[in-house]
Amino acid sequence: MPIAQIAYSGRGVERPRYYANAHHRDVLEIVEHPMQVNSARGLNADIDREGFTLALHNSAVSDWRDPAQIAGVYATEIAALVQRVTGADEVKVTPHGILRFSEKSGLAGSGNNSHPARFAHIDVADGSSRMMAERGAGGRPFRRYAAINIWRALSPAPQDVPLALCDARSVAAGDLIVADAIFDEPDGREWGFEGLVVAHNPGHRWFYYPDMHAGEAILFKTKDSDDDAARHIPHVAFNDPSAPGDAPPRSSIEMRATAYWWE
Repeated sequence: MPIAQIAYSGRGVERPRYYANAHHRDVLEIVEHPMQVNSARGLNADIDREGFTLALHNSAVSDWRDPAQIAGVYATEIAALVQRVTGADEVKVTPHGILRFSEKSGLAGSGNNSHPARFAHIDVADGSSRMMAERGAGGRPFRRYAAINIWRALSPAPQDVPLALCDARSVAAGDLIVADAIFDEPDGREWGFEGLVVAHNPGHRWFYYPDMHAGEAILFKTKDSDDDAARHIPHVAFNDPSAPGDAPPRSSIEMRATAYWWE
């Protein structure tokens, strides 16, 4: 049960703004708070209760840096996995992966959006998420949708910078601050949408999965239109104080999916 420094957002910035790559341009007030981060192993977390879960999942991908394998093999695997876990009618997956690396690797910042996410956040706010879901549905009416991220560690255990997940039931609406999430592409283009950063609440319950291996994947929600289920959860990369100094630098891949329940 390590006590870790969780980077929260203060309330001193009227409209926070953060970038996928050029973090020196971020307009954020970051305030670190020591928080207990419990192991989720044995918790039997449920994606509709806590907002996250761990699934056993082996992949046929042989090269995680090959975009063709990610789009042609992994995206199909992820769609099947999310459908199995959620029971959705159909799952659509963004066909590219986000590779991220801990700073110790020397690879953080070497690719597009490749820094670990160092402050607590939720990827997308309600309005932007709804627009994305409607665009993905292509005009087909749905009674429910859920935006879900799928996170897999590619480096061997123990991970020096694992992913912390906050139990949805411990998050109050007032903890969430609307922010502008800006994707500054390598070709100079910029585009964005509304995301959420997270203010400190001593009641937050944080968890992580220590010693992840290649046959595991975390699924967690960034939005669910069903108000009776966990709707979305804060998450953040953190330095695990229990990891040895010679722990291999973390590398990971994240995929993003939308689960639909059709009318």
